[in-house]
Amino acid sequence: MVIIMRVSHEFGPFYKKNSKVLILGSMPSRKSLEEGFYYAHPQNRFWKVLSFIYNEDIPQTIVDKKKFLERHCIALWDVIESCDIKGSSDSSIRNVVVNDINYILNNSNVSVIYTTGRVSYNLYNKYCKDNTLIDAIYLPSTSPANCGKGIFEKLVEEYSQIKDITS
Repeated sequence: MVIIMRVSHEFGPFYKKNSKVLILGSMPSRKSLEEGFYYAHPQNRFWKVLSFIYNEDIPQTIVDKKKFLERHCIALWDVIESCDIKGSSDSSIRNVVVNDINYILNNSNVSVIYTTGRVSYNLYNKYCKDNTLIDAIYLPSTSPANCGKGIFEKLVEEYSQIKDITS
């Protein structure tokens, strides 16, 4: 039985001054919170998709992931700073406190914001858009919960637009 817990984002955003795009998730999974960096669940396809798009090996360590992001001018963060959540289930998220997305926008060259999944997209539009004045672009979730025939190919197709901006 999984109980609802109050969870706080335990690591900050990743960005550099030269970051051009910001990819926002909702809230890190339990595995990501344990590891201390984004998209750490071994079945999450985030790193596999980005590596495929940029024709690179999948980064394995946090240091390698940060170098990958820096090389491709990508910033990562989450819409949520803290919330009540059941396990890692986005659909159970309640009592949301959001991050100040303008912090990255004011300290980088980010001009395009993507959200991974419907929950992060909806939360961004509800809580952040009026402050950032930037329309987010929805991308499908890379979570293992988003599965089905041809999903990897669909993710690659959708996420390829990031390369167009960062290349």
